[in-house]
Formats: sequence, structure tokens, C-alpha cells
Amino acid sequence: MKLAILYHSKTGNTKEVGEIIAVGAREVTDVEVKCMSINDIDYEYLNEAKTVIFGCPTYYADFSWQMKKWFDESWGCKLGGKLGAMFATEDYLGGGADFTLLTLAGHMLVKGMLVYSGGSAEGQPYTHYGVVCIKNGDSEQRERAKIFGKRIALKTIELFK
Repeated sequence: MKLAILYHSKTGNTKEVGEIIAVGAREVTDVEVKCMSINDIDYEYLNEAKTVIFGCPTYYADFSWQMKKWFDESWGCKLGGKLGAMFATEDYLGGGADFTLLTLAGHMLVKGMLVYSGGSAEGQPYTHYGVVCIKNGDSEQRERAKIFGKRIALKTIELFK
């Protein structure tokens, strides 16, 4: 079952966190994971994926204009009915990543996606909206990202197998 991680990354931090999430997702049997920049998308894979995890840096307490542009122009992508999740990076604690995650969630809902984070239902560590890492994350944030990836992959299997 295919899971796509689609991100925008200017400095490499968001890409790195996406790759950590992929490590966790790959721990789940029968899940194939591919990380892609919005600048280099395998559209065939993206359209076949049952789940898409979006990642974005936080700029001025919101998501990047590049990700906004991608959502605005992505009408050819088959996102409706897919499971969607999200993660964000920021330069410092309180940088607005919660707004980035909520904005991503709103865009996924408009596309007809099923939005999931695991919230508090999965227990510790909590991922209320999704994963947030400061820059590329400290060891605790990186471990949370890995666990998040595994949880999203497990939910993918639960919903679509």
C-alpha cells in the first residue's frame, strides 16, 4: 500500500523530518513509502497512494507560499478520499507551526481528504495536529516524528486494506 510524503523545504529541515517520518512508516508491513519535494513529484505514485503526509516550513506563523501555490494548482491530483496528515518545521518554539498545521488541514479538507493525526487517542507522545520540529528536531522531536510515521502507516492499513 502506497504512502506519499510530500513536502516543501527551503533549508533541508522539512525534507529531513519527512525522511524521519518515512523511517517510522516503513516499519509497517505492506506499506511502501516515497518522499517527494513539491518541486519533483512522481504524480503516478502520488495518485496511487492511499495516504499523503504533507510537510511544510513555517513562515510568519503560516505555511509557505510555495505549498499554497501547489495546493492552488493541484487540481489534477487525485487527493479526494485519501488519508491526509501533516507536519511542520519552525525556527523556534512558538514560531506558529500550529497555524501551519491547521492551514494544511484546511487545504486537505477542501481537497476531500480524510485528515488524521492520531491526536491523544494513540497515547504518548501526543500529536494533536501533527508533528512539529524546531529546525530538523532534537532527539525527542525526531523520535516523535518516527512514531507519527508509524501511526499514520498503521491507520492507512486499517482504513484501506
